[in-house]
Amino acid sequence: MPDEEKEEVQTRQAPPCPGGFLYEIKAGDTFYALARRYGTTVEAIMAANPGVDPRKLQIGQLVCIPVAVPPVPPMPPPVLCPGGTPYVIQPGDTYYRIALRYGTTVDALIRANPGVDPQNLQIGQVVCVPVPIPIPPPPVCPGGVFYVIRAGDTVYTIALRFGTTVDAILRANPGLDPYRLRIGQTICVPLAPIVPRTCVMALAPSITGPAPTAGG
Repeated sequence: MPDEEKEEVQTRQAPPCPGGFLYEIKAGDTFYALARRYGTTVEAIMAANPGVDPRKLQIGQLVCIPVAVPPVPPMPPPVLCPGGTPYVIQPGDTYYRIALRYGTTVDALIRANPGVDPQNLQIGQVVCVPVPIPIPPPPVCPGGVFYVIRAGDTVYTIALRFGTTVDAILRANPGLDPYRLRIGQTICVPLAPIVPRTCVMALAPSITGPAPTAGG
């Protein structure tokens, strides 16, 4: 068997690895880097891989890392929050600020979250807010349509496009600053009611008198 084929077989052959785990060599790997990554030593890796030249590691080669695979931490149990709402901690959150925001108390938050240290809240941590968090009602636009602001839009051009007026749009959107429209902002465009047109047929006046004769 050629030397290249022998080297390929040795590269892919899984060495015994009691008490450790097999690792597949990747580009840039060295025994020193692996030892630092997995909390062991170069000597321990060499002892677990007799016959492997650490200066000629091949990509895809299997080596034994003589340490136990670190256990995967269990998934945290879901937060139970009967009668309340789970809340994800945001930067700057404290129990005091959450209590003010949702109309509850710090004591109520502590009772609803046994085992949670209020002095060590983590961003992304889920806690129970013991009050239902109200969902804002959907916006309404009676007699009109919702429109999403695009680049170059003004209240005037929108009014022209939909056959309405600037005043009507401003009345339908209280608090809207017409000089600070934002791309992606949704506004209500009130449509003018369609007035049916009445078609009146005018009849031509009839001409009375004797009918003309051929001789005039």
